[in-house]
Amino acid sequence: MASTVWKGYVSFGLISVPIRLFVAAREEHVSFNQIHKECGTRVKQQLYCPTDQRVVERSELAKGYQVDKDTYVLVTEEELKTLEAESSESMEIQQFVQLDDVDPVYYQTSYYTVPEDPGRKAYALILQGMEQLKLGAIAKITLHQREQIVMIRPYHNGLVLHTLFYPAEVRELAEYGQDHDLKLQKAEIDLAEQFMKQLTAKFDPDQFKDEYQTRVEELIEQKEAGMVQKSEKPKKHLAPVINLMDALRKSMEQQEEAAGKKEPQRETVAAKSTGRKKKAV
Repeated sequence: MASTVWKGYVSFGLISVPIRLFVAAREEHVSFNQIHKECGTRVKQQLYCPTDQRVVERSELAKGYQVDKDTYVLVTEEELKTLEAESSESMEIQQFVQLDDVDPVYYQTSYYTVPEDPGRKAYALILQGMEQLKLGAIAKITLHQREQIVMIRPYHNGLVLHTLFYPAEVRELAEYGQDHDLKLQKAEIDLAEQFMKQLTAKFDPDQFKDEYQTRVEELIEQKEAGMVQKSEKPKKHLAPVINLMDALRKSMEQQEEAAGKKEPQRETVAAKSTGRKKKAV
């Protein structure tokens, strides 16, 4: 059973809805331990002080912020605790915004909100209103001893909450967004748009798999079974783009060929399936 990350009330004017937060998405990957190759033992990390030339215990450590080369300001745990936001069990909706107003670059972590039994009707009221108006709600919450700005939005018959990066946390890059006002020919733009339309489809996340994760898991299974086979890293050769028009036309031709090969396969499978059903009858 999923563990509750936060429990409290989301307030909408004089309406308070008791809810719980659960993590909606988390990165999954194979984790490895550091092993001594000679004996196969997991190694332990030691903390070494180059000044005293000895291994130090964790109880001897302090937090330090570097202000200059080899110069640090030491801060104690007690000092940091006095700066933490007060633990709050309430989350007040401060404003409603158009969903498109919040750029996805600000999205941080996603959580499912689940109402407690006494608040289901009020929860449904807020959900339905936001769905009809296509709005998101901006609120503040204290999560993990830190005050967070969040956006709540309708998602699959419920409300999902996204913690948001503060503006100072969204980095700027001087090179980004440059040289995009080059003079393009209308024919190039039209052909590019035509190819984009050809590739347009409804987003289905289930069709995308973490192929690297799968290969790592297969490697581990093979090694555990003592049947490791040498595998080569898959390579995709990309030809340099010389002429945009030629490259786009070639891309469209390849896409059409790939689509043409898939269609007969689906028809054949359907025909075979129908044949099996007739025999069964």
